[in-house]
Amino acid sequence: MFLLQVINDFFWTYVFIGGLLGAGLYFTFKIGFMQFRSIGEMFRVITEKSKDVDGMRSISPFKSFAIGAATRIGTGNLAGVTVAIVLGGPGAVFWMWIVALLGGATSFVESTLAQVYKIRDKEAYRGGPAYYIEKGLGQRWLGIIFAVLITLTFGLIFNSVQSNTIAGAFDNAFNVSPWVMGAIMTVLTGGIIFGGVHRIANFSSVIVPIMAVLYIIIAFVVVVMNISEIPAVLGLIVRSAFGFEQTVGGGIGAAIMMGVRRGLFSNEAGMGSSPNAAATASISHPAKQGFVQTLGVYVDTLVVSSATAFIILLNTDYHTSKEEGIQLLQNSLSLQIGGWASYFIAAAIFMFAFSSIIGSYYYGETNIEFIKKSKTAINVYRVATMAFVFFGSVASLNLVWDLADLFMAFMTIINVIAILLLGKIAFKVLKDYEEQRAQGIDPIFNPKKLGIKNTEAWDEEESDKMVG
Repeated sequence: MFLLQVINDFFWTYVFIGGLLGAGLYFTFKIGFMQFRSIGEMFRVITEKSKDVDGMRSISPFKSFAIGAATRIGTGNLAGVTVAIVLGGPGAVFWMWIVALLGGATSFVESTLAQVYKIRDKEAYRGGPAYYIEKGLGQRWLGIIFAVLITLTFGLIFNSVQSNTIAGAFDNAFNVSPWVMGAIMTVLTGGIIFGGVHRIANFSSVIVPIMAVLYIIIAFVVVVMNISEIPAVLGLIVRSAFGFEQTVGGGIGAAIMMGVRRGLFSNEAGMGSSPNAAATASISHPAKQGFVQTLGVYVDTLVVSSATAFIILLNTDYHTSKEEGIQLLQNSLSLQIGGWASYFIAAAIFMFAFSSIIGSYYYGETNIEFIKKSKTAINVYRVATMAFVFFGSVASLNLVWDLADLFMAFMTIINVIAILLLGKIAFKVLKDYEEQRAQGIDPIFNPKKLGIKNTEAWDEEESDKMVG
């Protein structure tokens, strides 16, 4: 475990943070600060109906958003934020916000590329970094490496983090043994993942919004109850972010490191995961899904994660607590609204984290399909996913988080390099979208007009129209 921490610190300190934030700044300037000036467009696009395509079971922009949200809104927003504050101090929250604001641009680029280079697979679309690495960069070998990494990271490692958090929450609230909870989650996971992407989309589009809204409402109530303390909390976050106030967690270096780590785990911008969800949508123009996924980053970090941060920081004794992870959040909320809060958090984390398990599984499945279409491989992967769900429920908190950080770093490095090389495609697509919107028309993507090649799904749709 010590070796894992050393390797993680090296990657995150010397390689990763600068590259991730640097890429976010670069994309922000290249897309003309779109993630700030087009918020209204994000809300407009997410409510659009899916585009009907012959022979395809359409997935709407909102359902695609829900698949992405299913993996985004989960452990990272609750237990992850708590861990960041404990280890990095209140200043870590500020750096989580920075990751989200810059990550909005990064998320737009990677999700737009996923739509440009998606493929048609039976009755649904598939896509993601492995696909745009192969079709956009012409490097299938690198796409395979990424596909292997995301399959291991999300389907196995991240899912062990999710189940670990659920087990901890239920142990704290109901004294349910992690072994028992692990067995229950394993069976439930198996029941969902053998149903396919449409069952995943339907499950996520119902559960995630309901629980997110309930959690945000309760957090809002807590903030209103302590409204006079909020300026002090905000001041503490900013001062700690720049080392102006001595806090538990190791100073400014720890605040930045933990803020970026947990911010990325929370909103996944640049990691290469959400593009897999973005590619599933049936829409008329790739930029639309870029807008949708950018909105997802904001909802995840600026809303849900911030809600958790305020709950923790309003508990002035959080730094002396012996609790860690989700248990600290349960106890902090209980101090504000009563003992029933512990039960609510247990239920909320179950819904959030379980939907993340399902969404993460899908990311692995779509990348196995990229490597080789094999029913046997998919079934083996399903069993492995169930095994890691059980493993995570009984493993230590530090072990599952350290493994997650390491695999997340490897995955993100490959994806960020790829989208930096392919960024000009996304910039061209955004310009085309905005020009059509300025003319008052609903944008339609024509890759040949823009000189973009290897756009398999869009070329097939055009062929279908000509035949029709």
